[in-house]
Amino acid sequence: MSDTLFLGGKEFNSRFFLGTGKFSSSRLIPDVVRVSGTELVTVAVRRVNPDAGDENLLKYIPEGVTVMANTSGARTADEAVRIARLAREMGCGNFVKIEVIRDMKYLFPDNEETLIAARTLAAEGFAVLPYISPDPIICRKLEDAGAAAVMPLGSPIGTNRGIKTRELIEIIIENSNIPVVVDAGIGLPSHAAEAMEMGADAVLVNTAVATAGDPVTIAEAFSLAIRAGRMAFLANVRAPGKEASASSPLTGFLGE
Repeated sequence: MSDTLFLGGKEFNSRFFLGTGKFSSSRLIPDVVRVSGTELVTVAVRRVNPDAGDENLLKYIPEGVTVMANTSGARTADEAVRIARLAREMGCGNFVKIEVIRDMKYLFPDNEETLIAARTLAAEGFAVLPYISPDPIICRKLEDAGAAAVMPLGSPIGTNRGIKTRELIEIIIENSNIPVVVDAGIGLPSHAAEAMEMGADAVLVNTAVATAGDPVTIAEAFSLAIRAGRMAFLANVRAPGKEASASSPLTGFLGE
């Protein structure tokens, strides 16, 4: 069954987006990408340097995989815009994950500055994927601003706590006309499956893969969980009920 995700003018068969930070070695990335089946990876611009040889992260991204620059480190909209423009000049393409963070304790994104950056970059032809705290109102504004998708956090970044903002993300999914990608806090394949069962269009995972004892194996597990969750959503499974419902006819014992 064909189930293609259209995003930023491209078609994706995989709904598993992969972050490339925190890996103990960049040499792990090609194998992780291969087993995960991902077709989109995020990169921090500060790790992209065409003159850096083995230190240039782009060297480890397999051909055909879409690179999405991450504006990590930006604390204002202006900084995020400058980072995105620099990334495009360095060969990272038009996909950009807008990340504007000034809260250094919990690392919550600044939604207002993110919206400002999104308006500017979308007008310049970027495929903008803003990382946000899950606010349905800001999501509507980002959609109007031309964002290619919205990326609400499941829980604080890097915590691996799972989807603690479920009710808000459900509202966002229900009312969004652009893809919804759950980002941050997904620590287990079951968390990723939960996001997909809710109707998310994709998930982005970094810490849980990069810091695992065996990043390649966990990447494959996440890939399977994301596919299973998506299939469950498409199957339109019966909603939970309060009363029991017999799976076999209750017509009495042996014809009674």
